[in-house]
Amino acid sequence: MRNYFRLALLAIPFILTACSTAPRIGGHPVITDIEAIGQNSRVRHLVLHYTSADTPTSLRVLSQKNVSSHYLITDETPPRLYRLVDESQRAWHAGVSQWYHYKDLNTSSIGIEIVNAGKQAEDQWTPYTAAQIELLITLAQDIIQRHGITPANIVGHSDIAPQRKIDPGPLFPWEQLAAHGIGRWYNAQQALQWQQYYLDNGLPSYLEIQQLLKKAGYAVPEHGQWDRASQNVLAAFQMHYRPSRYDGLPDAQTLGILKALRE
Repeated sequence: MRNYFRLALLAIPFILTACSTAPRIGGHPVITDIEAIGQNSRVRHLVLHYTSADTPTSLRVLSQKNVSSHYLITDETPPRLYRLVDESQRAWHAGVSQWYHYKDLNTSSIGIEIVNAGKQAEDQWTPYTAAQIELLITLAQDIIQRHGITPANIVGHSDIAPQRKIDPGPLFPWEQLAAHGIGRWYNAQQALQWQQYYLDNGLPSYLEIQQLLKKAGYAVPEHGQWDRASQNVLAAFQMHYRPSRYDGLPDAQTLGILKALRE
């Protein structure tokens, strides 16, 4: 009996500690031992960026200015991974944006910034390092698995804001990422077949092209005129899926890829 009381007394501090750390609201304990099965993640999108700055500047801007991201991959050797915003919080990385019918991508996305200087001159871009991409693949796969993000919702900043953004640029290895289950890609054989069809029969109307881009997720005008806004959207698509040429002008190869895009 004496040993029993001794053990009970020893247990009291642990019981008090457990009670003191239980969540409380207004003095009322919150019971958390039952979890509903009717739930899923609030995260629907993964948005990828480059910083256009070096690592010290990127860290300062993303932590001390009115812009942020959940993660930052540096350009050091080896690259380091910073978490600047908890995934449960809303980071300020997307700005004015749209993807399909979602218009507040900051609320629905996780943002990853990669330290990269971006565009240096006309058609001159800074390459990403193999180590940066390797780290990105590991991070993105983990995020996708935990939140159930679909391939079509893994996008670049230029995809969701084509009128004002060009990152992560034409050197970003979207096809390599897609091979690792990160993002969607197109069926190469179908793309060639559609390309030949358009070479033989001519390109579709501007309105049809705009409708195809909208179906692919892009916010694009639907007025049948090939204006600057439409050109910017197609250029964003080309940088993602056909980066060898991204002038924003319709051609058979681009339209073939657009028709063969896997959803």
